[in-house]
Amino acid sequence: MKNIILVFSFLFLGVTIQSQEVKKDKNAKVTMYVDGVCGMCKKRIETASLKTSGVKFAFWDVKSHQLNLILDESKTNIATIQKSILAVGHDIILSKDKKLIAAEENYNAVSPCCKYRNEKIVLEHEVGVKKQ
Repeated sequence: MKNIILVFSFLFLGVTIQSQEVKKDKNAKVTMYVDGVCGMCKKRIETASLKTSGVKFAFWDVKSHQLNLILDESKTNIATIQKSILAVGHDIILSKDKKLIAAEENYNAVSPCCKYRNEKIVLEHEVGVKKQ
């Protein structure tokens, strides 16, 4: 009798654990903020995102710094995408006071006009955006 109860307990436990498996969305929509200043930054950020396996769509807005993604959660995750963006030299803004900072050598590899950490360059781009 104890063996029967034990077997049913294991079966019940197995079914319960299996039913709690998290469903992964094949078209998950994700938004994050990435530092950059121009069209070249846009291309670099979007390309890095799209080269990450599982990313189906990437659009980065120059003015708001918002990166909109559609991804297959069974093939990738946000951390992997963030690593790809950091690898091409762009910082990821988590909150007002927190950022994931790209390695210095990756940041230094971006074009001189894309040095978003330099206030002078940022101001030059802002003036250029206002003229258009």
